[in-house]
Amino acid sequence: MAARPVVDGIEREHQGRLIVLRLDVQDPVGREIGSRFGFRVTPTFIFFDSSGTERWRTFGAIDPLDVRRSLAGP
Repeated sequence: MAARPVVDGIEREHQGRLIVLRLDVQDPVGREIGSRFGFRVTPTFIFFDSSGTERWRTFGAIDPLDVRRSLAGP
């Protein structure tokens, strides 16, 4: 829950360029997707490019500067 304001801000800042999907790992669908992508800690943040390739992953607290750098990409 502490990451929600940061994630909401990133979502607003990159509206139309970024899709944010929030999953509840207590829900059966969230558990299945978490298992598929190897979530071991919540919260886990994963960025995929438009072709579905994982580009960035972190867990726990999220640093907005790290997110901005990862979205800027190489």
